[in-house]
Amino acid sequence: MESTATKPQFSEAAQAEIARICKQYPEERRKSAMLPVLHIAQAEFGGWVSPEVQDLVAEVLGVKPIEVYEVSSFYTMFNLKPVGKHVLEICRTGPCMLRGSDELTAQLERITGAKVGGPASEDGLFTLKEVECLAACGFAPIVQVREQYYEQLDTPEAVDAMLSELRNQVHRPALPWEETGLPNAVANN
Repeated sequence: MESTATKPQFSEAAQAEIARICKQYPEERRKSAMLPVLHIAQAEFGGWVSPEVQDLVAEVLGVKPIEVYEVSSFYTMFNLKPVGKHVLEICRTGPCMLRGSDELTAQLERITGAKVGGPASEDGLFTLKEVECLAACGFAPIVQVREQYYEQLDTPEAVDAMLSELRNQVHRPALPWEETGLPNAVANN
């Protein structure tokens, strides 16, 4: 039986950015572009890389799908299941733990309703993820959301301010290759 599901496709802007990236490598080393292309794929397709999207990356780079699966499952920066609009990456290493990251995690779980390692919050806004060192120990405890660091989240007021800012974002920030707006695949993400 043949599948009727639509095969994912990159937007024209993403295709142009992928072409630009791939030109930086000799044709026989095109696989070297895998990490940046996976980042583009994750941004294009709702914040995660499904098996179908990973297959698309493999096709674009001319590699076997298993090669993409190996890379995407190794690096924690790639989400392999659907995520909320905002992925809150909570630092869990020593300095952050000493400054209250465990309490921060419990507070975020209580307020958002999401659980670390679990599905997104019921409103679809938040996914919680514990990560290793975010290299901002002097500002612990911290959370990273995309390229933004939220530092010194050791008071309820600081946590509330971060969540309020995120809830009030109309959409995610534009990506570097998006000169004419958001790609259709994530216009409402």
